[in-house]
Amino acid sequence: MPKKNILVLGDGAWGTTLALNLFRNGHRVGLWSVFPDYLKYLARRRVNTKFLPGVKLPAGIKIQVDIAQVMRQVNLIVMAVPTQYAAAVLKKVKPFYSSSIPVVSVSKGIEYKTLRRPSEIIKKILGARKICVLSGPSHAEEVARGLPATVVVASRDHQTARLVQRVFMNERFRIYTHSDVVGVELGGALKNVIAIAAGIAEGLKLGDNARSALLTRGLAEMARLGVKLGARPSTFFGVSGVGDLITTCVSPHGRNRYVGLRIGQGATLKQVMKKMHQVAEGVWTTRSVRTLGRRHKVSLPITSEVYQVLFKNKNSRRAVRDLMTRQPKAENEN
Repeated sequence: MPKKNILVLGDGAWGTTLALNLFRNGHRVGLWSVFPDYLKYLARRRVNTKFLPGVKLPAGIKIQVDIAQVMRQVNLIVMAVPTQYAAAVLKKVKPFYSSSIPVVSVSKGIEYKTLRRPSEIIKKILGARKICVLSGPSHAEEVARGLPATVVVASRDHQTARLVQRVFMNERFRIYTHSDVVGVELGGALKNVIAIAAGIAEGLKLGDNARSALLTRGLAEMARLGVKLGARPSTFFGVSGVGDLITTCVSPHGRNRYVGLRIGQGATLKQVMKKMHQVAEGVWTTRSVRTLGRRHKVSLPITSEVYQVLFKNKNSRRAVRDLMTRQPKAENEN
């Protein structure tokens, strides 16, 4: 297929990794963010020491500060910006954007103020006609080093999904197409909340039985809200649902799991966030998901307890006790 001129928005670990993956596939790749000083540092050092240390960026990946210059020949955009900052970044891109350029969102979260998913933010700000969502179990630390991973690309336009599949896929990065944009996108967002709960359980040393229960009931919680918001139930039992959930909850690379782990060990959210150099999307997504659950009258007991622990200073052990002593129910209720 013809090589693409691709712009990756976002200089974090995942954006950097995808830029590297696309460059390895033979495409012309540019990397841009709203932090010009750090971009100049990346251009000089060719290593993203803050977010992806130890991984060399080839000289062929263009790192440029001037967005107007970057956008001149772009025919595919990858948005790898944390969800809470996506709108602000996209507004800087908008003056130079044509609505015919496909946009691939790899962000995993729900905007707190508007409750929009990343694809909805892209549609609102850019008016893009072709939008894809790429999601699944894919820690940057592994993908950047060539370890195999499998993800999903979802779009309402099958041709666009197939295009993105061909652009991104290689022998170490397998991609399936999907049509359930809502389900794939929610899977990537909601699993981060459950990962915080799993981290808390690990910090409290509750054992493997408790973690398995959290993953299982967390998946049911994800599907319950997802279906209410228009997703297909089966999506949550695929790569972008249970697959991503497992990786995020058990991997030492998981930022959301780490937040929960430290809180379970006795730290406060403020203390944890102060020492982190990367965004843990699940913290703010917890607030968004709680609001969505209350708005749509969906029972989300794990999310509710995570919210209380993160934002209301509830004791973690008390939260576990309250989860375990809720009204008895049938497993398949609701």
